[in-house]
Amino acid sequence: MNIRNLYLFLIGVLLVGLTSCSKKPSDNNHTGNVTGNPTGKDVPAGYGDGVTFFNGGKSAIFNLYAPNKKSVHLLGDFNNWTSSSTNLMYNSTDGTRWWIEVDNLDPSTEYAYEYFIDGSIKVADPYSTKILDSANDQYIPTTVYPGIKKYPSGAGEVSHIVSDIQYNAPAYTWTTTNFKPADPKNMVVYELLPRDFVATHSYKTLTDTLSYIANLGVNAIELMPVNEFEGNDSWGYNSNFMFALDKYYGTTNDYKAFIDACHAKGIAVIQDIVLEDQFGSSPMVQMYWNSAAGQPAANSPWFDQTNMHPDAVGYQLNHSTAATQYFFKNVVSYWMQQYHIDGFRFDEAKGYTQVNSGNDEGAWAAYDGTRVALWEGYNTYMKSINPNFYVILEMFSAAQEQAVYAQQGMFCWNDLSGSGEQATMGYATNPSWDISGLFYNDQGMATPGLISYFESHDEERLQFKNEAYGNSSGSYNVKTLATGLERDEAGAVIMLSVPGPNLVWQFGERGYDISINDAGTGGRLGDKPPHWEYMIDPNRHHLYQVYSRMIRMKLKNSAFTSTTFTYNVSGAVKFIQLLDPAGSNNVEAVANFDVVPSTVALNFPSTGSWYDNFSGTSINVSSLPYSMTLQPGEYHLYSNTPLKY
Repeated sequence: MNIRNLYLFLIGVLLVGLTSCSKKPSDNNHTGNVTGNPTGKDVPAGYGDGVTFFNGGKSAIFNLYAPNKKSVHLLGDFNNWTSSSTNLMYNSTDGTRWWIEVDNLDPSTEYAYEYFIDGSIKVADPYSTKILDSANDQYIPTTVYPGIKKYPSGAGEVSHIVSDIQYNAPAYTWTTTNFKPADPKNMVVYELLPRDFVATHSYKTLTDTLSYIANLGVNAIELMPVNEFEGNDSWGYNSNFMFALDKYYGTTNDYKAFIDACHAKGIAVIQDIVLEDQFGSSPMVQMYWNSAAGQPAANSPWFDQTNMHPDAVGYQLNHSTAATQYFFKNVVSYWMQQYHIDGFRFDEAKGYTQVNSGNDEGAWAAYDGTRVALWEGYNTYMKSINPNFYVILEMFSAAQEQAVYAQQGMFCWNDLSGSGEQATMGYATNPSWDISGLFYNDQGMATPGLISYFESHDEERLQFKNEAYGNSSGSYNVKTLATGLERDEAGAVIMLSVPGPNLVWQFGERGYDISINDAGTGGRLGDKPPHWEYMIDPNRHHLYQVYSRMIRMKLKNSAFTSTTFTYNVSGAVKFIQLLDPAGSNNVEAVANFDVVPSTVALNFPSTGSWYDNFSGTSINVSSLPYSMTLQPGEYHLYSNTPLKY
């Protein structure tokens, strides 16, 4: 590692220049009144990227990483947005950084600013913790984000973004300071999109609605991306500013209050984040852009010129460079430390590669030793900040590679939606009926390293598929709402019985049946109504109750953490047997996903009385195997004694 890279790494580990910092400069001779040659003057020690206030907020250092540029001016409210020799920024001795001190600031005033680079492009600060967006802020209701600073007329740009800082911004006082997240091997995650979960799309309403999620029993919430993204109405995967919270959902303190409330209820908060690519409004993209080719320039310190894999969107970050690794570490440490979050779900984690797989999905998924080493390093870094931090990868790579991540304490998303849909719809002859992929040992792992699900934001709804395509036999018809919902219950019992973490996508617990691709709601990425009135329907409410009881039993009984289990989930009747490591309360889950009655011979762990945790009745197993006939959609969760919930 050369001196420059060592410097970048150490600064990334120890110092992230946040607008809330207050420090005293070690070099009091530097000034913002730059004249003549701006080169050869290093950033004073102790000042990181972005803006660092000192002198009680009356002064600040602005620090931009921009190698190979010829000149950078700082423009803002404090200099009437005009470039001159007085706001020409110093260039560091190694040529990579541009910086300037600004004095005579009012600590209570919000200031907008941007960088004017090489006399040709104006960009906001990549380290902005708040931005002003001339095209989109006007559509954010004041009930969600009151008092957004008016876009400065001096910036003189249409559809433009500038940075926003304030030293005396309202602070947040945390009330839950000793929260410890659950063991990740026994975790149930509730994934939600704030835009669609509550009609107000605000953290305040989300916090007020938190009891609904807490009553479900989950111990983690995963939010789809909440850092700034292009536009307002979005899933959030079109990222542009990685340190700024998107204002469409509320203020910084609103989000902190939501996290605080989650922690008070014993719920961890996981952020979905995109650090595989960025989109065109990102200043990091704009700073090094080849307009003739319509792609990042060859001298970009962060981006590949072309994308490396078949599912790429936006512009791909090159994680083999020191600059990108430094940026990654600063981003994750910022959210971990400033917002007290408990984990990240890394979108498109398989895309952290420099192996160009073109359009070949198989080649992209193949074992990639460089990608493994990269993620091992990132995981080590995050765990050095918080040993209990959840690291979840949307990987879908070769089983051999995913097993390495599991060994390192990371978790991979595990999509069993196709198999789950076939099961609840009742098509037993379909080859994708087998759901054995739910089990970590079937994917070569020695320890739980999968977060398994039948639904996620990327997948179709189970209940929509039931109603649209469900199988039937005689009077039994999966397309009937009550019948389809009962089969969703059976799916929940089987999925949540599998040892290891699970994921529930918002409102699957009440049989949400608006298609992901519904044209009437704007298609795949369009707003979906929350349909809170669904909970009035007794069948939907019963599905919620089954989810809630199943989740609580999974989290409160040691049998569900068993490493000694057997199962057969390849046929119409699926069963899972869990031997309690505590030795007292074994579990047998069974469900019939056919549309006709089916007889199964179950080898219970022992003879005797077995309690049905849903019906409240018991059966007497006098000999083994025990033969029982299940009606279509019928399910049971047996144990030696009633499970805690």
